[in-house]
Amino acid sequence: MKIEKEAETILKKFSEALKDIPDLEETHYMVDNVNLSREDIAEDKNPEKILRNAHTDENGNIIAEKGKWVR
Repeated sequence: MKIEKEAETILKKFSEALKDIPDLEETHYMVDNVNLSREDIAEDKNPEKILRNAHTDENGNIIAEKGKWVR
């Protein structure tokens, strides 16, 4: 009961304080750079450039480590 009375007085004081706040118009910001995205352009892929650092054997085959989870 005591808490309810205190809460009620707080709400009354708060509503009285809100009466002193002047009414304002909403502010809208017109910004042109909202949700900008760039075009999705695929670049040419050069397999020789990609595989340049790969380890190869004498026949040109790529040497890769076998997965440790594979038996």
